[in-house]
Amino acid sequence: MANRAKFFLPVALLLISVAIAPVSASDGLRRVGLKKRVLNRDSLVASRLAFNEEGTVAHAARKFGLSRGYLEPEPVGPVGPGEDSAGDIIDLKNYMNAQYFGEIGVGSPAQNFTVIFDTGSSNLWVPSAKCYFSVACYFHSKYKSSQSSTYKKNGQTASIRYGTGAISGFYSEDQITIGDLVVNDQAFIEATREPSVTFLVAKFDGILGLGFQEISVGNSTPVWYNMVSQNLIKEPVFSFWFNRKSGDGEGGEVVFGGVDRNHFKGEHTYVPVTSKGYWQFDMGDILVGKQSTGFCANGCAAIADSGTSLIAGPTSVIAEINQQIGAAGVLSEQCKAVAAQYGEMIIEKLIAKEDPAKVCSSIGVCSFDGYRGVKAGIRSVVDRATTGVTDAMCTYCELAVTWMENQISQNKSVEQIINYVDKLCERLPSPMGESAVDCDSVSSMPNVSFTIGGKNFELTPEQYVLEVTQGGTSQCISGFIALDVPQGPLWILGDVFMGAYHTVFDYGNLRVGFAEAA
Repeated sequence: MANRAKFFLPVALLLISVAIAPVSASDGLRRVGLKKRVLNRDSLVASRLAFNEEGTVAHAARKFGLSRGYLEPEPVGPVGPGEDSAGDIIDLKNYMNAQYFGEIGVGSPAQNFTVIFDTGSSNLWVPSAKCYFSVACYFHSKYKSSQSSTYKKNGQTASIRYGTGAISGFYSEDQITIGDLVVNDQAFIEATREPSVTFLVAKFDGILGLGFQEISVGNSTPVWYNMVSQNLIKEPVFSFWFNRKSGDGEGGEVVFGGVDRNHFKGEHTYVPVTSKGYWQFDMGDILVGKQSTGFCANGCAAIADSGTSLIAGPTSVIAEINQQIGAAGVLSEQCKAVAAQYGEMIIEKLIAKEDPAKVCSSIGVCSFDGYRGVKAGIRSVVDRATTGVTDAMCTYCELAVTWMENQISQNKSVEQIINYVDKLCERLPSPMGESAVDCDSVSSMPNVSFTIGGKNFELTPEQYVLEVTQGGTSQCISGFIALDVPQGPLWILGDVFMGAYHTVFDYGNLRVGFAEAA
């Protein structure tokens, strides 16, 4: 059996100081122990890399808004590559069930850093010893090129913008140690500026991207590509297991070159990558309980993203899901006003088969034809609603059209439809995007299912609700967060989903696989 090394990652809560002494095991794996505390609300906010500090989803729009050409799908077999295969295993630390990271080494001798293994980006960056003016750098490990015998100067400048801020610096080359693997001549960014408070309080030092080179800043060759080209792994496959059990210290593992059968049940369901950049695939209908939301009945784009804590989707659908699970967001009187004033007119036009994309302009609420936010997705509804009354009314009209279409398809009466939309208005997310639920009602909430590869992948309330502790009291947060992006709609299946389903990223066959986590 191949040698294995593991990395632990932290969950979205506060971590106790960790002893990183290697623990021997009879199976030949090397594990790193982890201790953790309960999820803290401040840490949850700080760890949410996919959303910016002003409460918008600008990062997601930037991160996932690029238009990509579609690929011819590769043949998909009944089971995944090497279902019994061994690989190099990196233990992940679980930080508040919201952030998972592991340890890597940079240089010779290795300088250790904790990084998020992020399938939603493609670059590797760590703080540089030349970072003088960002406070965040003084709270994290910094790379010292002068102390590495394998360092090679590059010097190309680079910057990456996240929703919570941006990092900038310059490229260098050195060897990267990941478990027992040593990647030679790897280009990475030495970050010299980390202005965001997120990086100041983050439990990780940097990010190791596992996306495709097509989205790599500076077209830098990703670490994963070099693992494959340098013949360091048996198969061009890596896989994730996230441990969502709050009582366990182990955060999970990422396996390079294979999968660990101990962490999933049955076989994986595979779907082809449809857009090479992120690990994007086609997803089918979404059900709450056994009821279709109708939004993705004809298909939606989705990505599996280990760098996003929650499940993100279009505002209209997330509001509907949160309404059905009893999550409470920000009460919007403007949204309710649209339902009351224009509801019957919208319903009449939809029943008359008028183009839904032109309904809001035809009744004078919007000054253009065609969906701008719900179907195409430019900015979050919360962001747009703050830019002016007229803009907000148009936004809410677009949402109402989508919601009413769904209800008309279920043969609901006009009164029932307007009342339904009125309730959904109350469930629009808060300015930070999240919605709260009653912790005592979790057991009675419905399951939510995502159709992938013709199979329903079900999440129970216990899996999609996060419990946040602050000052000795607990609050429960919905795992569904609103997100509208360019080229949308797009669903981002983050750690809430990947925690329930072991995920395989098959680079060789350009496909993604899911199986029930064990």
